[in-house]
Amino acid sequence: MVHEGTWGFAAGVVLTAAEAVRLAEEAVEVARVSAAVATDRVELAPEPVHDGVTWVSGYDVDPFTVPDAEKTGLLRERSERLLAADGVEHVQAHCTAVKEQKFYADTAGTRTTQQRVRTASDLTALTVDRATGSFESMRTLAPPAGRGWEYLTSTGWDWDAELAGIPELLREKTKAPSVQPGRYDLVVDPSNLWLTIHESVGHATELDRALGYEAAYAGTSFATPDRLGTLRYGSELMNVTGDRVTPHGLSTIGWDDEGVQAQAWDIVRDGVLVGYQVDRNTARLGGLPRSNGCAFADSPQHVPVQRMANVSLRPAPGGPSTEEVIAGVERGIYVVGDKSWSIDMQRYNFQFTGQRFFRIEGGRLAGQLRDVAYQATTTDFWGSLAVVGGPQTHVLGGAFNCGKGQPGQVAPVSHGCPTAMFENVTILNTVQEAGR
Repeated sequence: MVHEGTWGFAAGVVLTAAEAVRLAEEAVEVARVSAAVATDRVELAPEPVHDGVTWVSGYDVDPFTVPDAEKTGLLRERSERLLAADGVEHVQAHCTAVKEQKFYADTAGTRTTQQRVRTASDLTALTVDRATGSFESMRTLAPPAGRGWEYLTSTGWDWDAELAGIPELLREKTKAPSVQPGRYDLVVDPSNLWLTIHESVGHATELDRALGYEAAYAGTSFATPDRLGTLRYGSELMNVTGDRVTPHGLSTIGWDDEGVQAQAWDIVRDGVLVGYQVDRNTARLGGLPRSNGCAFADSPQHVPVQRMANVSLRPAPGGPSTEEVIAGVERGIYVVGDKSWSIDMQRYNFQFTGQRFFRIEGGRLAGQLRDVAYQATTTDFWGSLAVVGGPQTHVLGGAFNCGKGQPGQVAPVSHGCPTAMFENVTILNTVQEAGR
């Protein structure tokens, strides 16, 4: 709540009218104490009243109606399938399901009820060289999704095809040469590019970070408000949107935790920074007429904070297939799947690795590489964007566990993107770098 221009918050688990009164009084008292040290007056951007409305995310099978034995049985069967392949010595498997139900009410008259379901699963196969003790791993690429149990069994991902291909990919990886450092054209698959978008665009365009409000914990941003409308974020092929409406997106909602209806908007248009992700208070601080619905609390015990929307790189209408993108590269590397990452507190200097790397020679894949990382600054990397794949290459990636705030909160977020090619990117050898 906002009391005389200052935030106050209190939470409880006792569902009685008397407890509600007590919590309201406690929140007012917190606001009064906070007012003594507050440096800025809280004013919320206006929002129309949404009364008596309900929203449910798109899913077929509630995962919480599926017996645990069926869930573990599916993981066991898929693990055994991988373990039956030559060279696979160990398999890790997991699945996660979340059902989130929220009722929201405020003194303006908004009353909303919503429910969303999300699921995720992955399997990692491990092989060990007994002579040297070295090992390699390979993980499935299926992204988490705002879907039900059907996603893990029948809809939205070809699990059988992926599991069938992993053993051979893993064997090839163990025999692959180590990469020669240098500069290469880089073709990035959506299974890797989603994380680069998350770190270098998603976090950098959260307005509270850009204004310095997260400096003590999550960091700030190089994409400051004085550069809105002028910052050359990337090449003219770069078009990034924020939204809370994409079907099956992890950030997709009906209304956020300040009663703001879900929307979509531009963040980067033709390579130029044109928008931010905001809640009702940062919208006012940024001089915007309305929030775009980016407030979220991960539990009733936490105050809503500004959180990331679905931030996505748009595909090129009529753009090329992944095979056609690769065919246009004379000497390069194709990266598939996410792994480790590193980026500075202003979301500017970064380094990413991946699950699988393939040499590109004369427009064709020429076997895997090992020990690869790509390094750049955010604007140099996105400025080198030379080819954007078509809608047929677009995949909605994401994660359940984006962290922010003090006390810490986690939020789910999706990032859609096509296959894309970046010119003349710095490639490091991770083994050589580790030895320095």
